[in-house]
Amino acid sequence: MVGPPEQDHDPRTETAPGPGVGASAPPLPRGTARPVVGDEEDLREEAEAALRRLVGRDDARLRDDQWRAIDALVSEHRRALVVQRTGWGKSAVYFVSTALLRARGAGPTIIVSPLLALMRDQIAAAGRAGIRAATINSANVTEWDEIHARISAGEVDVLLCSPERLNNPGFRDEVLPRLAADAGLVVVDEAHCVSDWGHDFRPDYRRIRTLLAELPVGIPVLATTATANARVTADVAEQLETTGHEDARSDVLVLRGGLDRESLHLGVLRLGDQPTRVAWLLEFLAATDGSGIVYCLTVSVAEQVAAQLREAGVAVAAYTGRTDPTERESLEADLKENRVKALVATSALGMGFDKPDLAFVVHMGAPSSPIAYYQQVGRAGRGVDEAVVVLLPGEEDARIWEYFGSLAFPEERQVRATLDALERGGTQSAQLLETQVDLTRSRLEMMLKVLDVDGAVKRVKGGWESTGAGWTYDAERYARVEQARLAEQRTMVDYVSTDGCRMAFLRATLDDPELEAGTRCGRCDNCGGVTLPSAPTREHVAQARKAMDVPGVVVEPRRMWPSGMPGLGVELKGKIPPAEQARPGRAVARLDGLGWSQPLRELFAPGTPDGEVPVHLRKAAVQVLDAWPEGTTVDGVVAIRSTTRPELVSHLAQGLARYLGKPFVGTVGPSPEHEAPGRHDVNSAMRLAGVAQRLTLELSPAARTGLAGRSILLVDDLTASGWTLAVATRLLTEHGATGVQPFVLAQR
Repeated sequence: MVGPPEQDHDPRTETAPGPGVGASAPPLPRGTARPVVGDEEDLREEAEAALRRLVGRDDARLRDDQWRAIDALVSEHRRALVVQRTGWGKSAVYFVSTALLRARGAGPTIIVSPLLALMRDQIAAAGRAGIRAATINSANVTEWDEIHARISAGEVDVLLCSPERLNNPGFRDEVLPRLAADAGLVVVDEAHCVSDWGHDFRPDYRRIRTLLAELPVGIPVLATTATANARVTADVAEQLETTGHEDARSDVLVLRGGLDRESLHLGVLRLGDQPTRVAWLLEFLAATDGSGIVYCLTVSVAEQVAAQLREAGVAVAAYTGRTDPTERESLEADLKENRVKALVATSALGMGFDKPDLAFVVHMGAPSSPIAYYQQVGRAGRGVDEAVVVLLPGEEDARIWEYFGSLAFPEERQVRATLDALERGGTQSAQLLETQVDLTRSRLEMMLKVLDVDGAVKRVKGGWESTGAGWTYDAERYARVEQARLAEQRTMVDYVSTDGCRMAFLRATLDDPELEAGTRCGRCDNCGGVTLPSAPTREHVAQARKAMDVPGVVVEPRRMWPSGMPGLGVELKGKIPPAEQARPGRAVARLDGLGWSQPLRELFAPGTPDGEVPVHLRKAAVQVLDAWPEGTTVDGVVAIRSTTRPELVSHLAQGLARYLGKPFVGTVGPSPEHEAPGRHDVNSAMRLAGVAQRLTLELSPAARTGLAGRSILLVDDLTASGWTLAVATRLLTEHGATGVQPFVLAQR
């Protein structure tokens, strides 16, 4: 039997959209059904005709499991979970099912998809089959009313919406119930996100269980993913079984296939340091045909690597969580059309991006999960015979994993404090809650989403409110999830060091039901199927090192005080007056980057004792000053006195004052009753409150008087939130200083 093309859909073939889906006539409104096809053979023939229109190939045939899923959805209106490798053709299942169901008078299909890239590709694929698709997401708010009108008029066959829409009050309470009641099919794409055992758990996805429980009887449901091991598969299937209808068949059809990717040639290279890895990447890109993706673990590394490659003449672009949504779409198009050699990306470019001829995927640093790794490398080789996949692990990987692991579900006392605040104060925004809970904004918002799904709080217009329902802190469950995360990290370390077959290792990690003992792919570096250049030339390493040896990043000043500060006893609100703002400052480097980031990470490691600035970092600091005119024209130097690294900061500030030939004016430091270090693991408002209540101006009367009209270099060792620099600047400007220029060794 001939299967569909290797990719989910083939953008290289175009077919003119017909007037309707699955037939020569437009789809009928719900309730005016055409006669159902008489037998299974005829239905399969109709399904394969729809598949041929979708992929633009006359020889396309459904795989057996594709047909089993389609038949279950269309003939039996069942719920199905399809776990199949990337490129298997999961989207064909729901597009073909849509064509058949719409031809029988069913309502539109609702697809919950996690990324805009996925939505754009699927809308294009649907159009080739004559399926009219539309999307509702954060990037097309101005089109929502028009799309709702088209849905009501029966002019939309498929509606794609992001999981975040499910938690938008207006969409959740007003639009979604109408859509769900009239849906012909509900699809949950990338369904592993539903499970908190999955590598990409998303709180918004948990609301899908509520959506499924409230669906009218008889509406089929399809969940799909390429990255789910046995535990995640069982968890998702259990959630799909929620029906609430005794007369509806509730057992879920689970279809799991083999995960081998015959086009992928996997390899791991352990190279000595960051310059060597970047130099190797430069040579690899020059020697490799086609275009691909270079994954990095942090935004800073992605931006730095992209900048170095561009400087070396390679056509690349950075693609991260900071990239504007409109620019993302343009960058995706550039990669698809091979206008760039590669996108240097974080995990922001992941699920749903479809370029069948993607020739390579390189990881500059190892993801914390082999399941996430399999998902990312699965972007390659979907429509070509061979694609190269290379992992370049770094010594900093474990520290990055540890940081992201610190963002786990909060402690019970923090959850209770949030619930108590909502019960006392009624509806409140996240900004206002920040002043009452010692959580960072990202952790607070994640927690609120989980509590929303659990029924303890509800997102409404204007913020969040308590439902008054009881809620239990499942500490045992959260601990199990954390242990599963740590186990995945250990497995990723084992993947790097294994001398066995790498594809078999990944397949075993994902509980591939078709994996046989002793299987070897014959394509990875350990099986002898791929040969990678082991080391770059000295010249390229020297060039990469030279580029990394240029220190200096801009430290942007704070321009707005957080909301709700009076509630914390700090009378600061609104915009910071320009006269009280710091000027854009400088840091030697960010802690999560390349180059100078490495010695800075070592300097600020927990076990490093306080002491003078190391010689190499003194030279880097001077380089930054010399390249920064505003920093060299100050009238004096002030230090922020540190209680944890007093010798380091004092040595840095006084050394810079001597280098500039300017007076060391004095310090800004904690008052005697606040000598203990302030907390850094809290949200912005609480961090500011702690700083504002702690810092005082520690200058002699003469020095205070002499501040009037003077510009100051404000020196600290490390900045994270920016509030210490903002408050110290305000103290200095209140006494007449002008033009405060912050300088720090590192920016977190």
